[in-house]
Amino acid sequence: MEKIKVKICCGTSCFVMGAAQIQMLEFDPPADIKDKIEIEETRCMNHCHNTASKYNKGPFVEVNGELIEEANFEKVVNKIREILNQE
Repeated sequence: MEKIKVKICCGTSCFVMGAAQIQMLEFDPPADIKDKIEIEETRCMNHCHNTASKYNKGPFVEVNGELIEEANFEKVVNKIREILNQE
C-alpha cells in the first residue's frame, strides 16, 4: 500500500494559525496511521492568495492532493482515516 501524502503549509500565516499543532503528525501520530503517512512541510503553498474570501482560510493542508482549509490536527487525522477506510 502506498503511503498517504500529507503536505502541511508552514508559511508564516498558516504556522501562526495552527500548522504548528498539525506538525505533531510527524512526531507523535496516532498509532493506527503511524506507518501509513508521509509528511511533507512546505514553506508556503500560496492557497491564501487564491481564495475568493476576504479572510485567510489557513492553515492549509493537502492530503493526497485534496485541500483542507482551516485545517487542524483532528480534521487532518479524520481525512487520513477516511482515505484508509476506502482502501
